[in-house]
Amino acid sequence: MKDYSFYKDPAKRTVKPELFSNMAEGLAKCIDQADPKKNKRTQIRKFYDEVVRLNAQARSYPQDWDKILPLVNMIIAKAAYAEGRKLVTNDFVEFLKESIRQVQNAEDLDVFANLFEAFMGFYKKYRPSDN
Repeated sequence: MKDYSFYKDPAKRTVKPELFSNMAEGLAKCIDQADPKKNKRTQIRKFYDEVVRLNAQARSYPQDWDKILPLVNMIIAKAAYAEGRKLVTNDFVEFLKESIRQVQNAEDLDVFANLFEAFMGFYKKYRPSDN
């Protein structure tokens, strides 16, 4: 299993300096190479959009965190469903699972959203088209 941990020092909540660069790029490259028929950008974009939406909701309504966190965790079930339909690979599902496992508060969700954004940028480099 790959190391998807967000923090260099979890106690101090210090984000790894390379999380949004080297780690995001390595993840994009790995997921791109998994299966050319799966992990299409349009499919992955649906998950990214959901994370961004929930992150915006957490920022705008911090008092609703207890309602938002279950929806963040439900992304794992949606990813499992997409994997069952052979739309995404297990590598992508594991990335989501391991990332969401670390989301305990709105700050963690923001880090995850930023990681996913960086991933999407690099993913476009490795998979410029879905053909």
